[in-house]
Amino acid sequence: MDLDKIVGRIPDFPKKGILFYDLMPVFRDPSSFRTLIAEMANPFLSEKIGKVVGIEARGFILGAPIAEKIGAGFVPVRKKGKLPGDVSSLTYQLEYGTDTIEIQRGAIKPGERVLLVDDLLATGGTAKAAIDLIRQQGGEVVCISVAIELTGIGGREKVSPVSIRPILVYPA
Repeated sequence: MDLDKIVGRIPDFPKKGILFYDLMPVFRDPSSFRTLIAEMANPFLSEKIGKVVGIEARGFILGAPIAEKIGAGFVPVRKKGKLPGDVSSLTYQLEYGTDTIEIQRGAIKPGERVLLVDDLLATGGTAKAAIDLIRQQGGEVVCISVAIELTGIGGREKVSPVSIRPILVYPA
């Protein structure tokens, strides 16, 4: 199945000059959604991954079924104030300002192998912050699995040396 033909393209969203790659048509279609999950999960079936960490919000849509498929637990990384209990927080730099993400303390065991999942890797700021949170708990980030990687804007370099497995790759 050619997922590229199903991904929507929305010009000038969220602002003028940006071409937004929309995964919602893939998510709505059961066959293409199954294909995407399988393509993202299959390389990790024999990797002994303990946890899949999904980044809010589309990382949840992808991460939970990937975790189930590879036999791992699922852990969400959320924006500040959204998780109950004791959390670890990390504030990181955005293009214009800062953001804070959190993970529940103890969600990752020391030495546990982790697959980080999101819909998109662009500038890499949120992925790098998630990697740092996972490492703070002693987790080992094996790879980042994304549906789409936008190239030419530094995301791959920001998360290096962690490897990235995109399904679709587009220039930014």
